[in-house]
Amino acid sequence: MKTAVITGGGRGLGAATAKRLAADGYNVVIIYAKNKEAAKNVEQEIVLAKAVKTLLVQADVGNEESIKHAVAIIVQEYGSIDVLVNNAGIVYDIPFTEKSTEQWQRTMNVNLNGVYYCTKHFAPHINKGGCIVNIASTNGIDTFHPDSIDYDVSKAGVIMFTKAMARDLAPDIRINCVAPGWFDTDINADLPKDYIQKESEKIAMGRFGKPEEIASVVSFLASQDAKFMTGSVVVVDGGYGGAV
Repeated sequence: MKTAVITGGGRGLGAATAKRLAADGYNVVIIYAKNKEAAKNVEQEIVLAKAVKTLLVQADVGNEESIKHAVAIIVQEYGSIDVLVNNAGIVYDIPFTEKSTEQWQRTMNVNLNGVYYCTKHFAPHINKGGCIVNIASTNGIDTFHPDSIDYDVSKAGVIMFTKAMARDLAPDIRINCVAPGWFDTDINADLPKDYIQKESEKIAMGRFGKPEEIASVVSFLASQDAKFMTGSVVVVDGGYGGAV
């Protein structure tokens, strides 16, 4: 049985992806930062729905030593893995002039350096024919929100990292990127209702996406149906037309 590792797998897009890959028949490793209870809830849902093995591992993806420790635990348990989903991310939605250097650095450490650390230390343990899927954002392409400039820059970095690593990892490991637009997740839960309405009107589909709609794209990229895809960026935004 194949094994998939999902960072930030305890909530939002990561939780939906963990459940979907479990449904696809993968053993699932959920890496979570702090909220063990949320990660355990996802694990219980998986166990109830599918006869696969699960493992919860606490780690800070923005800390290289923490990731090295997590890799050691996972390799000891499974020997190797087949899919790595770099999903963990944070955002500080506050004006640039009010944003601290520490917040800027933390965003870069989690969103961009975390992808680098995980790819660097998991790649030697990914089976031939396996893959990496990075979760970026349309904010890293052409959707601009002034209060999240650090987030936007970090996600643009994830996209370029994906493209650059495609040649280095080929042909044994594929690496692709998903760029979600607006989705109903915890990270967006506190947005004002009028803002959500205004942004929804810019989306051709007329609504924010559901986490399961990203999970299905990750499932495809992890499958053999995508075996000739590497270095690709798949935009999933419902037809957003709000770029400045």
